Amino acid sequence: MASTDHEDRRDEEETTVAAEDEDTGAHIAPIVKLEEVAVTTGEEHEDAILDMKAKLYRFDKDGNQWKERGVGAVKLLKHKETGKVRLVMRQSKTLKICANHLVLPTMSVQEHAGNDKSCVWHAADYADGELKDELFCIRFASVQITWAWKQLFRASHHIQGGQTKGWSKILNYIYCKAFMEKIEEVVDAQNTPKGESKEGAAASELIEKLNVGVKQKRRQGQ
Repeated sequence: MASTDHEDRRDEEETTVAAEDEDTGAHIAPIVKLEEVAVTTGEEHEDAILDMKAKLYRFDKDGNQWKERGVGAVKLLKHKETGKVRLVMRQSKTLKICANHLVLPTMSVQEHAGNDKSCVWHAADYADGELKDELFCIRFASVQITWAWKQLFRASHHIQGGQTKGWSKILNYIYCKAFMEKIEEVVDAQNTPKGESKEGAAASELIEKLNVGVKQKRRQGQ
């Protein structure tokens, strides 16, 4: 008798499981209908004239010290219609914006005292959703990359300020593909063990010579 009761319970359990697994054909409509949304970055109408890895700091006035803002790609973006240049930097992992401001003719970028791989500048930044007067410091992997950054920054805001004499030629030269390829070779050389990259060393030497040439053109244009 006990065996029969056990078999009956097992049959009931199997029947219940089968009923749960049975496809009734009923269609369950989703509670909320999700529509496809195009994801935009805000950079669709701009051309990147510079895209390099860097580390960004901002000066904390209250604490009287530099605080790290993020590590990621810093870009100089030129608007296709207005020609205005904007600086944007996003953190590499979270993609959070850590700098977002226009490069204006009134801005001045200077080498950071005691560190030739870094430079500083003031800007009215909008990264946090409201305009804030910030003092930024950016650091690159090499002196050569820092130099290229400063030349692009300076040339961009001089052109926007209407000072085309001399600077227009410099800007066109710096923007050219060959120049940026040389910069990339220097970047690659920074990650290559010493003695394994003759091309990187040659590129680095060439950029040092270009520095002298740009300074001469600036003096002629003044």
